[in-house]
Amino acid sequence: MTEPAQGGVQERGDVVSGPDAPENHGGDSARAPQMLPAPAAGAAQVHGQHGQHGQHGQHGQHGQVPPPPSGPPAWDGPPPVTANPARRRLLDEIKAMSNRVSIRWRLTLTYAALVFVAGVFLLMLMYVLAGQAIDAAWPGNILVPNINLPQSTEDTIKEYYLQTLADAIATARGELLRRSLPALLGVAILALMIGYLVADRALRPIKKMTATARKLSETSLAHERIDLTGPDDELKELADTFDAMLTRLNAAFDAQRRFVDNASHELRTPLAINRTVLEVALADPEASEDLKVLGRTLLGTTARNERLIEGLLLLARSDRELSVRKPVDIQEVAKTAIEQLTAFAAEEEIAVEYDLHPAPVTGDPVLLERCVSNLIENGIKHNMGPTGKVWVRTGIVGGGAVVQIANTGPHVPAYEVDSLFEPFRRLNADRVQSAKGAGLGLSIVRAIVRAHDGSVSAVPRDGGGLVMTVRLSVTGGTTGATQSAR
Repeated sequence: MTEPAQGGVQERGDVVSGPDAPENHGGDSARAPQMLPAPAAGAAQVHGQHGQHGQHGQHGQHGQVPPPPSGPPAWDGPPPVTANPARRRLLDEIKAMSNRVSIRWRLTLTYAALVFVAGVFLLMLMYVLAGQAIDAAWPGNILVPNINLPQSTEDTIKEYYLQTLADAIATARGELLRRSLPALLGVAILALMIGYLVADRALRPIKKMTATARKLSETSLAHERIDLTGPDDELKELADTFDAMLTRLNAAFDAQRRFVDNASHELRTPLAINRTVLEVALADPEASEDLKVLGRTLLGTTARNERLIEGLLLLARSDRELSVRKPVDIQEVAKTAIEQLTAFAAEEEIAVEYDLHPAPVTGDPVLLERCVSNLIENGIKHNMGPTGKVWVRTGIVGGGAVVQIANTGPHVPAYEVDSLFEPFRRLNADRVQSAKGAGLGLSIVRAIVRAHDGSVSAVPRDGGGLVMTVRLSVTGGTTGATQSAR
């Protein structure tokens, strides 16, 4: 690949899609980052300093020097006993496993355990009561027929009958236990099944609240509410409280959006009038040079104000729920954005390289085009001048449609990356750089991506600059990697 002398747009000749794409573009020193997940930032180590404090004694008599300390130091008791590491790991694993069990299964196991314990208690009670009933019905003696037998033979017969009866009683009680244990096991299994159904029914309102909250978190607080029906219990009170909170939040956000809309619309009219007056004044051939310099300065200020207001309008629009959803290919969106920014890249002497592959999604075509355009424009603006580069990639990565824009540029501290997505935030707070933008570009990108249920992330690039990655849900089938856009 040949790099242009004065910036512009470049395309790759050899196409490699995904993580195996080469980083060296035609021998250039700058390397295009791979479309891979960003590594986690390393943890900082903090070293503490321990001060040493001396102790000063007070002496009752003046002029006496206390003798040097002698003898062993004071004993503060045995060292603390440390827990067995293996035992602690086992306890931690058991605790982590218990935390992973859902509430439904906790309630189910609790119900089954209670029924099982109650069954065991009832079985033992029946065993004891059966023994007491047999003992109460025991005649106390055995009548032997009036037959003249030796005393030893009579005692032997009584002992035989007593032993036979005792064995029969023991056999009956053992049979009671043997037949009761399977019944107890069946009752425990039945209790487990019934407990699962009861827990599922009891937690059904909570599942409904969770599903509604998740749906609302993915949109812009639509007018959907939980609207839980049923008895006036604690769960219904919780759902009604949640609905009331959503209503108040929705009203507050609507008021904020209306204010932004109204303020932006009201400000556009006087700015348009000012721009027209200045253009007419500059077109006057009799205007002095000082007037023309002042007019051009005011025109630049007016243009920046118009961009600011346009950004506020777009930000207010992208924060709302999408009203238009159409099939869109991010590859075509990126290609259009690159073509529109070719002149701007040449003016800034920035080389734009791209590797575009199909990435079909569903969304608002206008907002998605503005999202990609803002990312590319941001990469061109905040760059290194004649030696700067911007890399644009689109495709399917990990089952999602991904557009990635990386650029050379100044070093960005990792702790400041998240703040760049806030409105009116720039890496350099110097107002001299305000001509580069109003500080709304990345805020608009984040709002558009959130409206499309996607995610946007930024990580510092090795050697300076940023790697911006937008991930959206894929719709339809894909044909795999294709050649770079021509």
